[in-house]
Amino acid sequence: MTELADPRPIFAVLVSFVATGFIIATYRWPDVREGVTILAALAKFGAVASMLPGVLGGTVYVTNFVTFLPGIEFTLRADPLGMLFAFLASGLWIVTSLYSIGYMRGLDEPNQTRYFAAFALSLSTTMGIAFAGNLVTIFVFYELLSIATYPLVAHDETEEARSAGRKYLAYTMFGGGVLVLAGTVLIYWLTGLVGEPTVSFSAGGIDALATAASTDPLMAKIAFVLLAVGFGVKAGMMPLHQWLPEAMVAPTPVSGLLHAVAVVKSGAFGVSRVVLDVFGPEIVFDLGVGLWLSVAAAFTLTAASVIALRKDHLKQRLAYSTVSQLSYILLGLGLFGWYGLVGALLHIPAHAFMKLTLFFCAGSIHVETHTDYISEMAGIGKRMPVTMGAFTVAAAGMAGIPLVAGFVSKYYMLIGGVQMGAAFSPVGYYLAGALLLSGVLNIAYFWPVVYTAFFESEEAHDAKPLVDFPLGGRTTSTVESARADGGERDDHDDDRAEGRGDHADEGVEETIPDAEDVALEEDGVVRPDFDVRDRDFSEPAERIDTGDYAVDMKPSDADVRFEGSSPGTTADGEPEAHAGHDHDEQHDEQYDEQHDEHADHDHHGGPPPGGWTSIRGLDALLGRETTWFMLAPILTAMMLAVLVGIVPTETGFLELIELIVETRLEGAGVSP
Repeated sequence: MTELADPRPIFAVLVSFVATGFIIATYRWPDVREGVTILAALAKFGAVASMLPGVLGGTVYVTNFVTFLPGIEFTLRADPLGMLFAFLASGLWIVTSLYSIGYMRGLDEPNQTRYFAAFALSLSTTMGIAFAGNLVTIFVFYELLSIATYPLVAHDETEEARSAGRKYLAYTMFGGGVLVLAGTVLIYWLTGLVGEPTVSFSAGGIDALATAASTDPLMAKIAFVLLAVGFGVKAGMMPLHQWLPEAMVAPTPVSGLLHAVAVVKSGAFGVSRVVLDVFGPEIVFDLGVGLWLSVAAAFTLTAASVIALRKDHLKQRLAYSTVSQLSYILLGLGLFGWYGLVGALLHIPAHAFMKLTLFFCAGSIHVETHTDYISEMAGIGKRMPVTMGAFTVAAAGMAGIPLVAGFVSKYYMLIGGVQMGAAFSPVGYYLAGALLLSGVLNIAYFWPVVYTAFFESEEAHDAKPLVDFPLGGRTTSTVESARADGGERDDHDDDRAEGRGDHADEGVEETIPDAEDVALEEDGVVRPDFDVRDRDFSEPAERIDTGDYAVDMKPSDADVRFEGSSPGTTADGEPEAHAGHDHDEQHDEQYDEQHDEHADHDHHGGPPPGGWTSIRGLDALLGRETTWFMLAPILTAMMLAVLVGIVPTETGFLELIELIVETRLEGAGVSP
């Protein structure tokens, strides 16, 4: 590798940082503001793409700033591993920016200027993480990323959103960041014992650290654990994953940013740097920490997949899917050998394209139909055939079905696990088995979504496919439920966004227990009795005196808080805020005026009276189901996932990844 002083790495970092100021300055002119966003995204991608041919040819572009201490510099380096992450994130920022315009305008979201400004700032810090030349530089941008994305997580400004934002900062900034800093200090100390202290990345590992690890393996193991867990927090490694599902309260483009483009990928990228450029694959294997990393990842991907089975809220199911899928990367990084490392790194772009498609589809469904729960999506495939078709393709890739990106990356990791089991440790076979089991679980929690959308009708469908136990459910007609209330929903129906709410049949007398008859637990939460063995499902669900339904349909999601207050108010008598549903009457009127061509836009959750509007044939091909601001990014992300699955080398990712792995292994381990 030849190092070349060049300003392009810092330009890639600063372009969106400067754009943040222009976005704020043009808040009075939304078209100009969003034009600045798109121009900045194109400029960033152009700067990164211009370095790709040189990096593939063996050139490393370097920008040096200041030296804080001997061996500690603030440096940006565009090497092959950094280019993989930067090329992916900068390219997807263009797609996500276009999608954000359609989503934010479609819902008439407040604080759009703050949203686009924070989005640009987040991508600036992401480029800093990608091009960081040492542990100190990556730590600085790692912490800045947490700060930059906090306004996005707490965008709705509800108590739930603020709580999710606080937990996000606590886990990623004050938890993961502190561990990364501690590991960095320990690496600096260890390398100083055998020579000049350093924390700079080096392909294949820091030479001085390899010497120190041979003399003091215990401290080297502790340093690895601190760094791997610190970066693993953002990658959603269990049990430090709780911030990730709760962050789903954010707007859907933010969920895409968190799950596919920047945040969780920065965690996985950080672990990649530690394995490949701090310790080196050989030292990681010799210390035995790589095997433990893979075992922890195997547990996470299996457990998260099982939890995803029980989630009826679509974004919650996708969130736990992300926890599972990110662990594929960590598992592959712990496999000693060429195939395992190639599969792990290839899963970074593969997962990004597939998961971004899935979240884009979920957001489009929410904007067009205000439907978030899988149990309310019966027959929605005829209303949004292109969107749900793209969802099906991406879901197939997540499960490892051939011709989609997920199959290629998982295939490499599967071979890596088998070869590691044959050559080094029988645990490799168990890791390969965990990959196969997770693929089956992926099918189990994605298939109900596809089946409900395309193969069930509003008139007759299973109310809870694989959502809760006992398995099965009751055949219900969501169309009749919509007709029964005339298509109008009161505030309590909107409570479904909180995991609550059910439809009571008209003409059925309801029995509501008194407050003193309701058993409260220590945390002040009413948890209804979910033993449904003697339940007569022809009767409506039992209600409690808060006015909220005891939703035995989704007990894993139902925590009905009892404050002794009247329906729709808090304990202080203030109106209760409904997360994600700030649609007052004025907003609904504006929304209907903008979308009067769709009869079901005024219906919040599930099919409208009369069932979904059927869109097929030429109308579907012309994208009549939603705006092209959302549909074009969905199709773009889906096509990228297919291209990586069919011709991974031609997309440039596999060629770049093979270069990364070859320079890190240098003939060691299992190679093809």
